[in-house]
Amino acid sequence: MLKKIPKNLSPDLVKILMEMGHGDEIVLADGNFPAAANAKTLVRMDGQTVSEVVASILELMPLDTYVESPVFFMATEPRDQPPAIWQEYKKIFSEKQLLAVKIGYLERQNFYQRSKEAYCIVATGEQKIYGNIILRKGVVQENE
Repeated sequence: MLKKIPKNLSPDLVKILMEMGHGDEIVLADGNFPAAANAKTLVRMDGQTVSEVVASILELMPLDTYVESPVFFMATEPRDQPPAIWQEYKKIFSEKQLLAVKIGYLERQNFYQRSKEAYCIVATGEQKIYGNIILRKGVVQENE
């Protein structure tokens, strides 16, 4: 065991976060996302929600401050309302002092395409729709 690593992060996911470099992206996918069909590397976290995993990853990984949007949500279809889960993510960003994070929105097929290029896809058991999110890794500063 190690100190300060959130207990819900598997050794495989921690290793992947360590391997990722500046600008690499990780997709946190809900239970409906075609994760296995799109992943270069797949990590299964079926018993977790995306919110739980996002909060834990942000304990270890900084977001990229050199791009306009280091975070992407899957955009809703025109007939759908913005989902409540987005507020959960924004609350997590606020708790992590990431208030200035600009969120991008990708249409579903564009989100899938970008996911195919991601370093890793984490498949969760999230049941809330539009729970998919992409995080772009930033630079770890010397004083962190």
